[in-house]
Amino acid sequence: MVHSTLTEAGGSGFPVPHTKLPVTMYATPGETNRAVAERIASVIRRAHEQGTKAVLLLSPGSTPQGVYRELVRFHEEQGLDFSNVIAFVSLEFYGLAKDRPQSIHASLHANLLNRVNIPEHQIHIPDSQVELGQMTEYCQGFDQLVQEVGGIDFALLGFGSNGHIAGNEPFSESNSRTHMCVLDPVTRICLASEFFGEDNVPTQAITMGLGTIMESREVAVMALGEHKARVVTALAEGPVTNKVPVSLFQDHGNTNVYLDSASAGRLEAIETPWTLGGVEWNETMVIRAMVWLSEQTNKPLLKLDDDDFRTHNLHQLLRHHGPSHLLARRVFNLVQGTICDQVLANPNQKVICFSPHPDDDVISMGGTLIRLNEEGHETHIAYMTSGNIAVFDEDAQRLADLVTEYNHLFGIENEKSIDVEHRVADDLKNKEAGHADSDAVLKIKGLIRWSEAKAGAFVVGCKEEHLHFLDLPFYRTGTVKKNPIGEADVSIIVSLLESVDPDVIFVAGDLSDPHGTHRVCAEAIFSAIEVLQERMCKVPEVLLYRGAWHEYAIHEIDLSVPLSPGHQQTKRTAIFKHESQKDEALFPGSDPREFWERAEDRNKATAMKFNDLGLPEFPALEAFQRWNGEKL
Repeated sequence: MVHSTLTEAGGSGFPVPHTKLPVTMYATPGETNRAVAERIASVIRRAHEQGTKAVLLLSPGSTPQGVYRELVRFHEEQGLDFSNVIAFVSLEFYGLAKDRPQSIHASLHANLLNRVNIPEHQIHIPDSQVELGQMTEYCQGFDQLVQEVGGIDFALLGFGSNGHIAGNEPFSESNSRTHMCVLDPVTRICLASEFFGEDNVPTQAITMGLGTIMESREVAVMALGEHKARVVTALAEGPVTNKVPVSLFQDHGNTNVYLDSASAGRLEAIETPWTLGGVEWNETMVIRAMVWLSEQTNKPLLKLDDDDFRTHNLHQLLRHHGPSHLLARRVFNLVQGTICDQVLANPNQKVICFSPHPDDDVISMGGTLIRLNEEGHETHIAYMTSGNIAVFDEDAQRLADLVTEYNHLFGIENEKSIDVEHRVADDLKNKEAGHADSDAVLKIKGLIRWSEAKAGAFVVGCKEEHLHFLDLPFYRTGTVKKNPIGEADVSIIVSLLESVDPDVIFVAGDLSDPHGTHRVCAEAIFSAIEVLQERMCKVPEVLLYRGAWHEYAIHEIDLSVPLSPGHQQTKRTAIFKHESQKDEALFPGSDPREFWERAEDRNKATAMKFNDLGLPEFPALEAFQRWNGEKL
């Protein structure tokens, strides 16, 4: 299928119609970041021209990090002068020392403030060490400082999955001032990976209040990634309510919303533009509308009639592409054409599945791996990272104990293993809550994930000599925050592609999260393919798969792989081999289901969607999309 959107948002962005405040959608996170950074740069330059200070409100979190990188680039390459900037920061975790890597102070200094020329005395971050007895006075003084510099010229805001702004959680007062707040459980779950477990996340923070922030002369609200789409819809199309604090900015008067295409995906003008009229009926749009109409009428495609189109405001589609039975047959055949009898059209193919984490292969496409091996293809798996930060401390201690006892039992020289066991025990005992592991502990945790990955791969039929543990350098930080992709990462992937010479590769296609490991790994793979193209080498076909939570929409699917009940059971067994992630993973997210449950539910749901459209009924389906060759 040919994939396209309502309008390709170029560098200038696409103004989204029918929203309650100005919303601009950009095609990629990078374009979104540049647009916001350019707006901030214009505020700074205008202040220079007027001989005044530019008072900025900066926000923590992952969303604005790309903006900060762009601002640093403007400073280094274009000479953007930050000496006239007064920077306020909207939040700090209470009780967390400023030198802790998870503190807002440390993060913002590392990513922006230490890399541009803002004088330190012009930077104002809430003090996490204020005595409780002095808190009220301190917070009043912080607000007074904002007033003394003339108020905030430009506020850059992200928001959480529950719509919170800074520490203003749902049901916060709209006129609140800087204050101590209690972090919502949803917020703490989202922060768990940064603090190596939810128990280590601070429960309180000092936050600028909604009333203080709302007094900013200009506000930019940013969102990136499909996980923000639900709140974006509440912000741009829903009512004003403090249940979703970011929605209060509908009443601000000078707030602009900057989105990438993924975060904008649930807005009416993007998700169902035909309900608003004026649609260009290309193939993708026709399929989207027909699937939507089938869902609205609760009818399979081939039972849709002309009245269904008229009742649901699809007159133009019917007029230009009808009659209804021909239109339905056309879409039916297109979607049915994605279902494969054989996973690959040609026999005896060489295949590489690139697995960002050690369990992504079996969770996301375990059934397809089983079928590839059944069909006789040479199936390789490349594990791109160690996944060592997602292992419980007690599992590492248990493995160290086991190796020591194993050596003792079989009379193997034991002195070194005893030393390692004691060192690991000491490291874990002395590790402060929320701090990174020692190198020895990380190696043991990586070994656990390595052994689990091998066991899972064997279950789906892969051979040991076809397993490749790349351990890409970008991941080796020992923390959730990773380094940018570098030449060393790309070189490792190029070497693998040249040595295996695959016909087809499968790549994790969760590309909408600009900060996710899946997207970073995809960037490295696509860069490696670019190197192959420059060297005039064979370039494999690229198929994208989704992660544990979401599947491609029907109109996005190019290949659908049916799974039998036996395939499902074998896939579940392979997932079970990842024991460190079973029952209770270290970073489970907000979904209470285990990974095998998420995977099975997703595969069954995809099959049910096909069945509801009147297509052949299968117990489960795994879906894939062909990469269009565009860089991220």
